[in-house]
Amino acid sequence: MSTSSDHSVHQHAAGRTAVPWAMAMSATLHCLTGCAIGEVLGMVIGSAAGLHNAATIVLSVVLAFAFGYALTMRGVLRSGLPLNAAARVALAADTVSIAVMELIDNTVVVAIPGAMDAGLGSALFWLALAVSLAAAFVLTTPVNRWMIGRGRGHAVVHAMH
Repeated sequence: MSTSSDHSVHQHAAGRTAVPWAMAMSATLHCLTGCAIGEVLGMVIGSAAGLHNAATIVLSVVLAFAFGYALTMRGVLRSGLPLNAAARVALAADTVSIAVMELIDNTVVVAIPGAMDAGLGSALFWLALAVSLAAAFVLTTPVNRWMIGRGRGHAVVHAMH
């Protein structure tokens, strides 16, 4: 059996692989990086511009997907794939992970009383963002582990290396 630092996978009879938690955490952290850039940027722009909370969330989600896909595409393009193929790989690798992260992330931010209405200078604003991103990481890691074990999600990107 693998340890948490062992990145090898073990084949099971039903075509699934046992994926080490460290691998799933690495994939989730990669995805979270793009999501966090977009999420924070969207929240900052929306708050600074005085956008309605719903518009701020929509902006954050759009930017999270854009930055998440862009970071994946950057690495895949380096492997020599053309732009359209790299875009397909990014969509296959990140869509579910980003969607789950954004659902969790925005649900947590909205659930924290006053967080969406707190200004950029407020500790509540930044603490809520930090807590929401941490929750998204914790709850998305098992999803990514499950997908990688079935040859989906970030397993598609790992096949490029």
